[in-house]
Amino acid sequence: MNDLLKQRIARALEGLSDERGYQILDFIEFLDSKYAERSRPGGIFARLTETVEDTMRAGKLPIQAISGTMVLMDSAAKVMKGLAAAGQVVVDEAVKVAETATKPPELPKETKTGSQARDLSP
Repeated sequence: MNDLLKQRIARALEGLSDERGYQILDFIEFLDSKYAERSRPGGIFARLTETVEDTMRAGKLPIQAISGTMVLMDSAAKVMKGLAAAGQVVVDEAVKVAETATKPPELPKETKTGSQARDLSP
C-alpha cells in the first residue's frame, strides 16, 4: 500500500470511536482472510496481544475494558523491547570482553634501536 493511501486512511480513522474502529478492523481482517497474499508481520508479543484482544471481543467485554487492556499490553511490549535491547547491549559487551581476554598480549614496540639507546645513557 502506498504512503498516500495509508495517510488518507489514517485521517479517516482519527475521529472514529473505538467501537467503529473495531468494526473496521473486523472488515479488514475479513478482507485479509479472503484475499491474503502473505501473512502479516509481527513478533510473538504482537500475536499474543492480538489473541488477547480477539478473545476479549469474542467474550463481548465492554470496549473500554478492551481499550484499557490494549494500552497496558502496548506498555508491556515497550518495556519488553527495552529489556531486549538492554540485554543485547550486555551480551555485546560480554563478547567484546571475552574477545580481548583471549587475544595474546602485544609486545611493546621499540622506538629506538639498541645503539641509539646506548647513546642516550649518561
